[in-house]
Amino acid sequence: MPAEIPPQSQDHQPGVEKLMRPLAEHIRPDYRGSGKLAGRKALISGGDSGIGRAAALHFAREGADVAILYLEEHEDAKETVRLIEAEGRKGLAIAGDVASGPVCDDAVAQTVKAFGGLDILVNNAGVQYVSDDLTKISDEEWRRHMDVNINGYFYLTRAALPHLDAGSAIICTSSVNAFAGNKSLVAYTTTKGAEMGFTRALALQLAEKGIRVNAVAPGPVWTPLQPASWGPVDPQAVADLGKDTPMGRCGDPCELGPAYVYLASQDSSYVTGQTLHVNGGMIING
Repeated sequence: MPAEIPPQSQDHQPGVEKLMRPLAEHIRPDYRGSGKLAGRKALISGGDSGIGRAAALHFAREGADVAILYLEEHEDAKETVRLIEAEGRKGLAIAGDVASGPVCDDAVAQTVKAFGGLDILVNNAGVQYVSDDLTKISDEEWRRHMDVNINGYFYLTRAALPHLDAGSAIICTSSVNAFAGNKSLVAYTTTKGAEMGFTRALALQLAEKGIRVNAVAPGPVWTPLQPASWGPVDPQAVADLGKDTPMGRCGDPCELGPAYVYLASQDSSYVTGQTLHVNGGMIING
């Protein structure tokens, strides 16, 4: 679990790992891989930091080669690839905005070329802009939420599907806010609800092909997006992150990684169209 978090802010989304105080933990030293993903090939959007990096490192420790698609945080992406390769697996970093269909097409093509195929897709990249007043949300901010959080999931999945066979897995990162709502994140919450509809409908469409589609709905987690989104509005809100959960704290990315391993592996072979809630004890129906 993260240590006490002081008030802080970052001025650019999705944020930078090294500026966080304290630093996040992405995989526990005592996490032991058991070959659950041996020989598999994965692509993770937003894989340079936060939950995406945690998924990448857990996949690598379980035997997968991992490509990450990231926006512009080159140092974070380079470090994630270094950590993937330290697990003895191939790593690939691809810079680009998931809001662009051609970027997503190219990311899938690069992954398939580098690894010889694709088995696991994690739609994870996202933005959130805080506003307590709907009338103050600009057209640009609203569209940016939709372009990244919804369109990005669609573009990347559409590009990946021709390469996925029976036994493949698609995992979407949703949010507790899709189920509980958040008065300060109306646009973000809207996109997370749409992602759940996307996940459930696509699971039904792909079930006969043996491709499973599921979601993880995190609660408050200590990622660079938190100080980069809440910090400019209220640095104290960053310090208070997760204190209203039953467990009284936010999660560390390392506490999310195993959920992605479960949904990516054959441990979840009879699970599709479902959501894993990793949220510190918040009771959510759905």
